[in-house]
Amino acid sequence: MSLPANVEDRIQRVTGSTVQQVASLAGGCIGDVRRIDLTDGRTFVAKLGGAGSGLALEGFMLRYLAEHSPLPVPAVVDADDDLLVMDYLPSGGRLDAAAQIHAADHVAALHEITGPSFGFACNTVIGGLTQPNPQAQSWVEFFRDQRLMYMAGEALRVGRLPGSIMSRVEKLAARLGDWIGEPAAPSLVHGDLWTGNVLCDSGRITGFVDPAIYHADPEIELAFSTLFGTFGDPFFARYRDHRPLAPGFFEERRDLYNLYPLLVHVRLFGGSYVSSVEQTLGKFGC
Repeated sequence: MSLPANVEDRIQRVTGSTVQQVASLAGGCIGDVRRIDLTDGRTFVAKLGGAGSGLALEGFMLRYLAEHSPLPVPAVVDADDDLLVMDYLPSGGRLDAAAQIHAADHVAALHEITGPSFGFACNTVIGGLTQPNPQAQSWVEFFRDQRLMYMAGEALRVGRLPGSIMSRVEKLAARLGDWIGEPAAPSLVHGDLWTGNVLCDSGRITGFVDPAIYHADPEIELAFSTLFGTFGDPFFARYRDHRPLAPGFFEERRDLYNLYPLLVHVRLFGGSYVSSVEQTLGKFGC
């Protein structure tokens, strides 16, 4: 496998070494992902994109986490929408109990980083989609307007969410205060904690990738980590050693918060994710 000549030249310029070997890597929604082995023995990951790919924002978010939090992330060498170059981190291990405990230490430490308001200083991206972050003092209002209603509206706009279900989302959004309240402080969150974004090797976390950062109630992060079975009992037992969980999270708020990533998936893929949204709405009487 080879790289376009201009990309190979740029990698040589920013790393100071020539490319020896290129291999495909599994990636997310953004970019064509390659492992780059250099002649000097170093290894990097390169994501190839284009205008509007969000790779520049991805690089910004990784650098922000590296500079403002203890969360382990790959160091960014170069970033714009055409090309993101970052350190290669060992991976391939299972998220077994030991790895989940290690992850809980990292995630709890991240959630200790707080900001003055919910949202962020700029919009970010999740799965290649814009994630609006106007700063707000009310978490309930921010989650309602910038997460549920915004992403449901985007899914409706592209024809993947039926209007009848949009009406049910609106009904639930009007009642959010029945189930969620205001957290003690806005916590910094990774924003996209599913298995593919948590790298581990031999029972230890090597890093977190593909962030979608903003300041939030950390429960939305914890909820997302259960949606596709990323973390389970070992993670939550250890997380509670650092930060308590209020009653009702697993019974109600987890499903409520997971409406957001489900709506992201409806916007991207439609299909069975629409039924999952319907089931959650039904649970809350909407």
